[in-house]
Amino acid sequence: MTNGQTQDLFPNVQNPKNTRVINDRCLIRTQDDYSVVIVSGIVLAQYASTDHMAEAYAMVSLVEQAWADQNEVARAFHCSVRTVRRHQRRFESGGLAALGHRSGYPEGRRRLAGARSQLILRLKAKGDSNREIARRVGVSEMAIRKMLRRLGWQEPSSPEPIPLPLDLGQGANPNRSALSTPEPTEAAGSMSPPAGPTGVLPTSLDTDPMNRFGDRLMACLGLLEDAAPLFGSQTNVPRAGVLLALPPLVQSGVFECAHQIYGAIGPAFYGLRTSLLTLLLMALWRIKRPEALKEHSPQALGRVLGLDRAPEVKTLRRKLARLAAAGCAAQFGQALAQRRVASRGETLGFLYVDGHVRVYHGQHRLPKAHVARMRLSMPATSDYWVNDSAGDPLLVITAEANAGLAKMLPEVLKQVRTLLGKRRVTVVFDRGGFSPKLFQQILATGFDILTYRKGRRPRIPRKRFQPCQTRLGGTVTQYLLADQEVRLLKGKLRLRQLTRLAEDGHQTPILTSRRDLPAAQVAYWMFNRWRQENFFKYLREEYALDALADHAVVPDDATREVPNPAWAAADARLRQAYAHLERLQAEYGLEASNNIESRRRTMRGFKIAHGQLGESIDKAMQQVLLREKQRAALPKRIPLKALPGDPVVKLAPERKHLTNLLKMVAYQAESDLLRAVTPHYRRADEEGRTLIQSALANAADLQVTESELRVTLAPLSSPHRTRAIAALCEELNQLVTVFPGSRLRLLFAVRQIS
Repeated sequence: MTNGQTQDLFPNVQNPKNTRVINDRCLIRTQDDYSVVIVSGIVLAQYASTDHMAEAYAMVSLVEQAWADQNEVARAFHCSVRTVRRHQRRFESGGLAALGHRSGYPEGRRRLAGARSQLILRLKAKGDSNREIARRVGVSEMAIRKMLRRLGWQEPSSPEPIPLPLDLGQGANPNRSALSTPEPTEAAGSMSPPAGPTGVLPTSLDTDPMNRFGDRLMACLGLLEDAAPLFGSQTNVPRAGVLLALPPLVQSGVFECAHQIYGAIGPAFYGLRTSLLTLLLMALWRIKRPEALKEHSPQALGRVLGLDRAPEVKTLRRKLARLAAAGCAAQFGQALAQRRVASRGETLGFLYVDGHVRVYHGQHRLPKAHVARMRLSMPATSDYWVNDSAGDPLLVITAEANAGLAKMLPEVLKQVRTLLGKRRVTVVFDRGGFSPKLFQQILATGFDILTYRKGRRPRIPRKRFQPCQTRLGGTVTQYLLADQEVRLLKGKLRLRQLTRLAEDGHQTPILTSRRDLPAAQVAYWMFNRWRQENFFKYLREEYALDALADHAVVPDDATREVPNPAWAAADARLRQAYAHLERLQAEYGLEASNNIESRRRTMRGFKIAHGQLGESIDKAMQQVLLREKQRAALPKRIPLKALPGDPVVKLAPERKHLTNLLKMVAYQAESDLLRAVTPHYRRADEEGRTLIQSALANAADLQVTESELRVTLAPLSSPHRTRAIAALCEELNQLVTVFPGSRLRLLFAVRQIS
């Protein structure tokens, strides 16, 4: 107490009237018609209270940077959550410029009168744009478009557009400032490489490859769809050897197909081409998932991409989500397969079809599938791959509800037929697709079949086997084979059966419709299935084929029939009842066999002596009859919606399908490099992929000229490996490959050891 006054121990402390609290980290202060958004004591945004665009951008920044959620922002800015989401969608689609106007009619402005229709038609016929007409009439551009649609306006056919004399995309050098006038050189003009998928190359406002502030600002304003690659001459760039894979990647058409199907993914610094290139190079670098980017330097990876920084984890996830939202992965895979057929049609006489089961270990309730490598039935998702005779993938299809091979083959072959046309193709598959009725369907569509025979069959006498040999794949292969004709479906289907006799006496029967091939060649192509099995194993280990790309789930088909768990439980109880009855009967029989006739000469006496055991047998038989009636009253299969417990869901397939396609393209590029280096490396069959992998992970020097990007790789671990990669570089230089998104021709070499 001081001077008779008491001190308040709990004063009523309140925020100033001009302060609005968003959460424990963020607040808004308003003074003199200006607002400031503060995050942890740091100013995030400052704008005039009448600037709706800046206010909307501040709301988007708070949510996108995870400083506050949508509910907190909406409460602090006195708007609805729907308004916050609308601002986010506008910013993602059109950048900062899209936040500058509100949708619909402005407040206080009258709507368009019907009497203005003649004026609008007259202005439109004169050639004015919808925006100019809207400005003159005093309404929004959307109102003009709706009025023209109601009036039945159609654009008159216009002549071919006259190219502008100045085209920054055609003449600009991506390694120079777009503000400076480029001077075309004779070397650059003699190459005349294609401009890219869009026909116009991206340009850059920056001159320093390590500082892309100008391009990032343009992307932030919504004026840039993809950053142009900008390289600088550097020495010993880590992992730059991966640029060796660009020639086969460009030849695969992955960038052109992606542009044709997806178009663009909105204004962004990391656009469609850059995102795809990053994902492809990540696969070749063995960075197996986007989360692994945290373990690598973004600046070091960006130098290989022609950027100041490689995209980070959240950015790459967002790009994948946006591509998956388009739902075009199947169409993208078809386009890639068409390009592959055009380039490697000679290897498609024999196609290998098999399913790969990806096991799921999460908490959701997924349909189960049999995992052959684990010999278990587990929650999983099945993909079906089509590989050519060299083992390289051609097509991948996600199965619905883990459908078996026999059910998926018609759908797979339907897509294959659209790719290959009328050419003769032999489909090779394992016992999972064995079905004589299915064989008839496949043969009716013009395919030949080659598979193993399933089920019991009589053994063939050893004297009928003859030694056969063939020279395919560069080696001579010998088999002991028995050739014969077999009939299936009561003689309606006739096929050729070749039975191989192994050294241990095991007989492996093969069924085929190819009667024109020698027996040894049929056996060779059948046993060539190990290439596809090795492909699955390689992709699981090196490319993380089984990695979960998306945690999202979608509802499964509620009308799909599945095994009834109640029927399965009743069947298990019936089997137990049968087992109990069999044990009692066995005990009764044992007592009968041990019966001493001198003590019990008649059956009646034996039954009296073992009356209790007989009664147990009667009760067990009654129990069996009861269990049979209970099982018969239950349906064997029921709709999925009738299952008890949590609903069965399935993993969202789009993002995983897209990542599978990109890994497939990366594997194809690696295989193309392997085929190119094989003539120059004696141990290519044993160590070829290891050699390619080490070359892709090698460091390199980058030298940039007006028209070339020269990549000089560091020597490898041994001279003979270095010579093989040097020969590979000479072959790649003959392809005249241009770095995607630029006019820089790639030239490869290996640094000489001093």
